[in-house]
Amino acid sequence: VVHPAPGNANGTLVNAILHHCQLPTITCADKNMYKNDDSSETSDSEFDYLFSNKISRDGLISKNLEASVRPGIVHRLDKGTSGLLVVAKDEHSHAHLAEQFKQHSVRRVYISLTSGVPSPTSGRIDVPITRDSSNRIRMAAVSELCNARGARFAASRYKVIEVLAGGGSALVEWRLETGRTHQIRAHAKFLGIPLLGDEVYGGTKSLALSILRPRTPSNYHTRISSMVSNLQRPCLHALSLGFRHPHTGRDVHFLCPIPPDFAEVLGQLQSINSECLSKF
Repeated sequence: VVHPAPGNANGTLVNAILHHCQLPTITCADKNMYKNDDSSETSDSEFDYLFSNKISRDGLISKNLEASVRPGIVHRLDKGTSGLLVVAKDEHSHAHLAEQFKQHSVRRVYISLTSGVPSPTSGRIDVPITRDSSNRIRMAAVSELCNARGARFAASRYKVIEVLAGGGSALVEWRLETGRTHQIRAHAKFLGIPLLGDEVYGGTKSLALSILRPRTPSNYHTRISSMVSNLQRPCLHALSLGFRHPHTGRDVHFLCPIPPDFAEVLGQLQSINSECLSKF
């Protein structure tokens, strides 16, 4: 959850930023101003700072902030995605970092666990993405021939790192050339390999079981069923991120190890007839 709101007053990204920057706490201005945004791409209108001496566009109130410290979210993640995001501490940094994202010069690497294995095992997909007309909370990758209204160019490079569970799943690396909302999830669905645990984009528990069980020995079926039933989010992790530091001009790179829940699922799938194809 990004913003504090009724029912989510603590434990949000904004709370963490305030604590890190040693800034005053905030209060919820209007419960109707909050929505659980599932967007990974911050729009231009959202580049305004989250904290000012008045109510921001995000509906937050903050008092007595120092002008030199005005944090703002530059890049966030889909709901349920783990890993690295970007927050600027001051106006100069925010503008500089936002421009790097706009120019697609930020280097981002994600890893995922998929339902099935993509064919070919590496490639580039440049299918445009638009809002799904049948489900407004979901995006859709559409053929250019469809000429879908509002479709935006989107390009992703993918590579299978490891084939898991006899071909029932794969550890896939993604490198983004663009940063559209739900880009990896929509492109994975288009390729026919929705992410494990991604119910919104077709990575349902029933699909996972239908692919995994026929490819694994019967003595693993109970373990597979338990693993799938415990999936709580899409198996997607923002592994690394690199950009030019807005103050020093030096290239910086950050790495975030996979979290325990992702590691647990990966470990179980690796124990069932897996084949390493590449390295990160």
